[in-house]
Amino acid sequence: MSETEPWSVEKFVAGLNRKRMAAGVLFRDDKDRVLLVEPSYKAEWEIPGGAVDENEAPWATATRELTEELGMKRDLGRLLVVDYVFPRESWPEAVMFIFDGGTLTQSDVDAVEFVDGEILSAGFYDLDEARERLVPRLARRVEAAMHAVRMGTTVLCEHGHRIA
Repeated sequence: MSETEPWSVEKFVAGLNRKRMAAGVLFRDDKDRVLLVEPSYKAEWEIPGGAVDENEAPWATATRELTEELGMKRDLGRLLVVDYVFPRESWPEAVMFIFDGGTLTQSDVDAVEFVDGEILSAGFYDLDEARERLVPRLARRVEAAMHAVRMGTTVLCEHGHRIA
């Protein structure tokens, strides 16, 4: 916008950056293992969750994804992690959220319905096993979420590395 052009909210907003966002849910069992899901569309595993749609709050995304991927209707707990992810290769920068899903039993997981074909399986894994299945930045984010659960706090991360 040149100095001679009048200011307008539309022009200002059009020039703002857009960030990709995603939200996931951390479920644990009574042995402090985390629930991971095996996607049908890639090799790396995930926690339940997904991309935030336009005009959707991250907590609404997490709830929607639980229903779509696992056939679950559950209230979310508190926010555990906010992670700023740097741009890389063809991916733009992003802000990722993890919410507390609480604890599940093996019976709860056995009753899960993979309703949309996006998820092939789900299971509990300790952090060492999770690191083998997750991309490193998500493994770090999950570890940060477990730390947040233990400490009763919210953790800030950059690319999965805890900063606060």
